[in-house]
Amino acid sequence: MSVIGIVGEYNPFHYGHKYHIETTKKLVGEPAQVVCVISGDFVQRGEAAVYSKFARAEAAVRSGADLVLELPVPWSLSSAEGFARGAVGILGRLGVITHLSFGSECGDTEVLDKIAVALLEPGMTEEIKVVMARDESLSFAAARQTAAEKSLGDAARLLETPNNILAVEYIKALYTQGLDLAPITVKRIGSGHDRTGETGPRSASELRSRLSRGIDISEDIPCGAAEVYARENKQGRGPVTNESLELALISRLRMLPDEAFASLPDSGGGLDKRLASACRLESGLDAIAAAAKSKRYALSRIRRMLMCAALGITAEMQRQTPPYARVLAANCTGCALLRDMGDKASIPIITKPASVNSQNTECRELFRLGSAAHDLYVLGCPAAEERRGGQDYRTSPKILL
Repeated sequence: MSVIGIVGEYNPFHYGHKYHIETTKKLVGEPAQVVCVISGDFVQRGEAAVYSKFARAEAAVRSGADLVLELPVPWSLSSAEGFARGAVGILGRLGVITHLSFGSECGDTEVLDKIAVALLEPGMTEEIKVVMARDESLSFAAARQTAAEKSLGDAARLLETPNNILAVEYIKALYTQGLDLAPITVKRIGSGHDRTGETGPRSASELRSRLSRGIDISEDIPCGAAEVYARENKQGRGPVTNESLELALISRLRMLPDEAFASLPDSGGGLDKRLASACRLESGLDAIAAAAKSKRYALSRIRRMLMCAALGITAEMQRQTPPYARVLAANCTGCALLRDMGDKASIPIITKPASVNSQNTECRELFRLGSAAHDLYVLGCPAAEERRGGQDYRTSPKILL
């Protein structure tokens, strides 16, 4: 039987995600099981997720996934390349995944593979540096696209859209890690990334915007997910926003020494110094990001760096792949998969938080970092009683029988 691996943030889970799972199963053409790797409590945009990793994992299992694992926070808060490397690294080491499925704007696996191969050519890195030296206002993404046009022509324009970019990074990760997973892409439907008012399922960014304005989104998401999020709202565990965490984040950032900024991911070109100065002077996260931004550095990169600084994440942490896979939620099929992984996985599978204490130092330290991140995250919960620390070590996977 085929086992499909899917990477996502599910922030929040919506009909587009359900469509992705169901369409992938049809493309595989046989009964298939679905294993998802999702971001933890903080996501790639450098923001807090609207609901905790535990709630989002449960919503996914209630809506079509069989097993949901956590992408640890250093990779959740990484660039597209690091995000893909970490998530694909987990899936590839479970020993049971046969397919890797991802969304894209183009819906063409062959052309995405062609782009990935071109970007992995030995001379590409130097060519990108040449383009950036020629025009210092260009971002890395723009310079890479320009460099890729030499070998790819018009196909390089696919690197202009976020889901295509991630899709290419997933395929690159398969090549660089030597993984034998068959890539499948599903063409994205509905509202585009960060867009509103289009036909089809609402995008996650539009749903987050509606949540922030107090608008009910239950009709825009699958029933299983709606039930989970309604419970979280009722119990005061969400939605969580960067605004609700702003003072806690700024207080951490103002206390950091210069060397903490220098060790951040993507901190080259004097960006670390601008960030350190802005954190000590500005009164809000948006103001800090605006003060540090330039034409070369996208706001998403600045926001990720700020969150990494607040959480103590360094560039060194993102260079490898996660040393374990932590289970967040599963159904009966997912539990059977876990038993199968016991004999085949090349990394530890953490089902109970306490079991991490029997793992090596790298595993224990990474889990401790994720637990500290969760302690910060819950400070944004609407209900004061939900802001207690230490919950990450006390929360077991949600098993849906």
